Amino acid sequence: MPIARVFWTVLEPLHSVTYFSPECIDGNKDVGLKGFWMGYFGSRGAPLGPVPAGVIEAAFYGFHPARVRRAVPDAWTFASPESILRMREAAAAKALRRVAPEIDDVAAEAVPRLRPAAEAGDAAGRALFAANRDLLLPDDPVAALWQLATTLREHRGDGHVAVLTSEGLNGLEANVLASAVSDVPANLLLRSRGWSQEDWDEATAVLSGRGLMDENGATEAGRALRADIESRTDTLAAPPYQALDDPESLYRMLAPLARAVAEHGDMPFPNPIGLPRPTIQGRI
Repeated sequence: MPIARVFWTVLEPLHSVTYFSPECIDGNKDVGLKGFWMGYFGSRGAPLGPVPAGVIEAAFYGFHPARVRRAVPDAWTFASPESILRMREAAAAKALRRVAPEIDDVAAEAVPRLRPAAEAGDAAGRALFAANRDLLLPDDPVAALWQLATTLREHRGDGHVAVLTSEGLNGLEANVLASAVSDVPANLLLRSRGWSQEDWDEATAVLSGRGLMDENGATEAGRALRADIESRTDTLAAPPYQALDDPESLYRMLAPLARAVAEHGDMPFPNPIGLPRPTIQGRI
C-alpha cells in the first residue's frame, strides 16, 4: 500500500473526531455556531479566515452550494475564526483523550516526528492545507497531534480535488461515482452533502453518458477511473512523508490510536468520508 494511503488510514481517524465526537459538536455550539452544518463549515473553514461562501464551496468541493450558503458567511457573525480555532483544537484534544487515554505519551513523541511532514508539503494549489500549515502549533501535544493530522489530511484532500477536477467530475458526480464503487450508501452521501434524489439521478445520467455507469452501477470503465483517481491522489499526497525519518515506526505508534477512535463508536462505519476501519499494515 502506498505510504500516503497508509498514513491516511491512521491520521484521518485522529482528525475525524472534529466531525463526530460530542466534545467537538458541543464545542461548535458553545462557541456560538448554530446547528451541525454551520459548525462543520465554520470549524473546518476557520483557518481560511472569514471568507465568503464561494471560497468554502470551492475548497470543500462535494457539497451542494445551498448547504454551504446556509452556513457561510453567517457563521462569522456568530463566532470569529480566531475563537473557533481555539475551540476546535481544545475540543479535539479532549475527545482524543477520552477515546485513547494513552495518547498523551504517544503525542509527546509523535509530534516532533510528524511535524517535518506537514512542513515539507507543497502549498501550491492547496488552500486548505496552506491555511492549516500556517497556524501556530498548539503547546498541548495532543492538540498539536490533531492539528498535524488535520494539516496532512487537508493536503491529501486538496490534491484529491485537483485530480477530480482534472477528470471533469464536479462535486456531485464525484460523490455518485465514489458511492457506486464503495460500500458508502448513496442515501448517506445524499443526506450529508445536501443533494436531492433528482440531483443524484441527473449526475448518474451524466456518468452513464460517459460510459462510467449503467443500470447495474459503476461500469468497468467507472471502476478503473475511480481506482486511477485514488492512485493519483496517493501519488500527490506522498511527498511530505519523504521527510519522515522512520515512517514505519511512526505508523506503528499512531495505529493503536486510530483503532481506538474507530472502536469507540463516535465515528460510524460506513461514513461519508469513505474511511474504512483501520487495520495494521505490513511493512511500509
